[in-house]
Amino acid sequence: MMLLHSEVPVRPDSREEAIEICKEMAATSRTEPGVIDYRVTADLEAPNVIRIIEQYEDSEAVDAHESSTHLEAFQADMEPHLAADATLYQFTVEEKTELPGP
Repeated sequence: MMLLHSEVPVRPDSREEAIEICKEMAATSRTEPGVIDYRVTADLEAPNVIRIIEQYEDSEAVDAHESSTHLEAFQADMEPHLAADATLYQFTVEEKTELPGP
């Protein structure tokens, strides 16, 4: 499984619009083959940072998403709302174990 985590700093004056763009992206991305989950969250400690957590079956699914036209459109739509460059981290997960929660 592949896990991607984006940290997207947005301008406070357009935060709500940026969130709506991200929500649309998440809904579209969840319909892609090989996507296990795609979630958008707002950081509770840094409210102007949007976090995107993406789970894929394999690297081929990541590649397909990364080359999709809706990702290209999303990036263009988000550009005017960014307060700084977004960061993207990729993790390869060998095993998933469910543990007791808090």
